[in-house]
Amino acid sequence: VGNMDILSLVLLLLSVQWSWALEDPLLPFSEHLDPEHKVQLKWGFDEIQGTILFELTVNTSGWVGFGFSPKGGMTGADIVIGGVGAKGSYFTDRHAGGNSMPVIDQKQNYKLLSLTETDGKTVMKFQRSIEACDENDLTITNLPMKLIYAYGQTDDIMYHSTQRGTKELSLLKYMPRVNPPNSKYFDMTMINFTVPANQTHYHCKIMKAPTFDRKQHIYRIEPVITNFDLVHHLLLYRCPPSVTEPFEAECYTSLRTNLCMETIAVWGVGGGAFEFPEVAGLPIGGNVSDFFYRLEVHYNNANKSTGRVDNSGLRFYHTTELRQHDAAVLGAGLVIAPWYAIPPKAKSFLTYGLCDTAYFPKVLETPHDLQVFSVMLHTHLAGRKVRVGHFRGEKQIDFLAVDENYDFEYQDVTNLGKTKTVKLGDKLLVECTYSTENRSTLTWGGLSTTDEMCLAFLFYYPAMNLSGCMSFPNTTTLRSEMGTTWLNMMSTKTWNDTSINQYQQTLKRIDQLVVIADSFKNISRNTGLIPNLSVIPSAPCMSGCDTKNLALLWLLLCLLVHVK
Repeated sequence: VGNMDILSLVLLLLSVQWSWALEDPLLPFSEHLDPEHKVQLKWGFDEIQGTILFELTVNTSGWVGFGFSPKGGMTGADIVIGGVGAKGSYFTDRHAGGNSMPVIDQKQNYKLLSLTETDGKTVMKFQRSIEACDENDLTITNLPMKLIYAYGQTDDIMYHSTQRGTKELSLLKYMPRVNPPNSKYFDMTMINFTVPANQTHYHCKIMKAPTFDRKQHIYRIEPVITNFDLVHHLLLYRCPPSVTEPFEAECYTSLRTNLCMETIAVWGVGGGAFEFPEVAGLPIGGNVSDFFYRLEVHYNNANKSTGRVDNSGLRFYHTTELRQHDAAVLGAGLVIAPWYAIPPKAKSFLTYGLCDTAYFPKVLETPHDLQVFSVMLHTHLAGRKVRVGHFRGEKQIDFLAVDENYDFEYQDVTNLGKTKTVKLGDKLLVECTYSTENRSTLTWGGLSTTDEMCLAFLFYYPAMNLSGCMSFPNTTTLRSEMGTTWLNMMSTKTWNDTSINQYQQTLKRIDQLVVIADSFKNISRNTGLIPNLSVIPSAPCMSGCDTKNLALLWLLLCLLVHVK
């Protein structure tokens, strides 16, 4: 019996490893479209490139159809139909005028990547532009969309009978909701804290999380907000082992609150619940059960109200069903310092924060690549845009994240649409754009809502003991460029478009102090230069086969490319 138990355990572990191996970082989201789980859709997207990738798996050896519908029916639907027949695979972009055979589009704007049929299952992988590329396509929006599907038992495309359905999903703002076994939750909140009658107050509470005998994974984080008009954002940090007692005070007024700097969770005004991808979770319990945590709440008491009591914080759902990876959060961007100034009367002023992962080995023994799956971008009231550029070998290869219409009142952790690999040695550049046209005095870097920040919180796996990767213009070089009394000069300077641009270019041109900090407050100080960010490329339309000369093109190109 003992040998059988061991064999069962080995088989279980092998099956788990096999399921992990099948995870595709380009297809992080998955939903069954039908109640019987015969139709599964996986997808991922890149909003910066303007593309979305699908993989449709249907339990059939016949044709399969998938599309987007304005109202959930055939009328006006944007559809693809494909399958593997006796002469090979077929795949067409179509549109429906009603309850009849969908018509082949003149422009084929879906790109087939693979189409296979094995063991009674048809798997169709294809890509398209997020935007509509002709009058027969539908744009994929941030709102929930009605997805339709149908399939047949043979490759003769005909009426699908009951083998069809509709499901509404938010493809670009998808947030999974899973219910793993043995799921429980705990809260980490303020307890009856009286908010001071100050416009800005950061309150910190050091506390211990519940103790668990063995390691578990947090898979979902929800805000618990009792005063939505006061609470601007929340941060939870893990403390180093040297912190052994609970403590509560105004943030950054005591050395004890400054010790805990490894970001674990973050929430901003306008945001909602956040769920981790199925391959990763935040570790809790086991060897991490003895750590203390610091909850930081930013109160924005604009009306300076008195006597307001708050119990806000975060709720953590956890399970004993461990996932493949431990997840973590890395803070990147511009070091928050009071001697960084943004001039008044600026239409568009740029600041930069550089993270150079080549310096990770200076604070970590075994650093590795980051698999980034979500991000939260953060500035204060003057922020208008935030971009995170990704550089490899001195060349920009991508944007990790972009918000061209940043809104201070809506700050949320957003899925990237696909997992992006940041290799050890890559550089990340956080660029923030500010508008101070309506301000007559300098805006300083700092904690107040009227001060400014430029941060990107990167959610990634596998976890490393890192708390921050940021930069700041070298103040010695800045004094050399602008004079030893530059701080006083900033307050008396006449600011116009020319002087604003000169100051901005100086901040960007000079060398930067790049700071890497681990979870235990070990810090490595290095130097770097700000690279140039490129413009965002326009979203391309997928190239497919044009049916104007259908016979010739179809025979010479489409069949040649798509034959099995």
